[in-house]
Amino acid sequence: QVQLVESGGGLVQPGGSLRLSCAASGFTFSSSAMSWYRQVPGKERELVATITNNGASTGYANSLKGRFPLSRDNAKNTLYLQMNSLKPEDTAKYYCNKLYLPFPWGPGTQVTVSS
Repeated sequence: QVQLVESGGGLVQPGGSLRLSCAASGFTFSSSAMSWYRQVPGKERELVATITNNGASTGYANSLKGRFPLSRDNAKNTLYLQMNSLKPEDTAKYYCNKLYLPFPWGPGTQVTVSS
């Protein structure tokens, strides 16, 4: 049974940092390109960042490049998103999933950036 469990979200002030984690199970994590997505109520889910299966290459939404380094630990079946210099417009629920043929979505983790 595939499981994607996101964690690490919370309330943070503008300029602050958070580290999101995604614990994956039930599939061959090390063979899968993975991505982080985010969604604001009433809007479509958007792609935030992507990492290749071996972690050698990453890609980011233009508006986020440089602020949200993405990494993975294939030994732990875990995906990470280091969120730096957070802005109020980064407020959203964040999800992880495969880049291609995504699985059913996990519960996500809420990130709220507010003073």
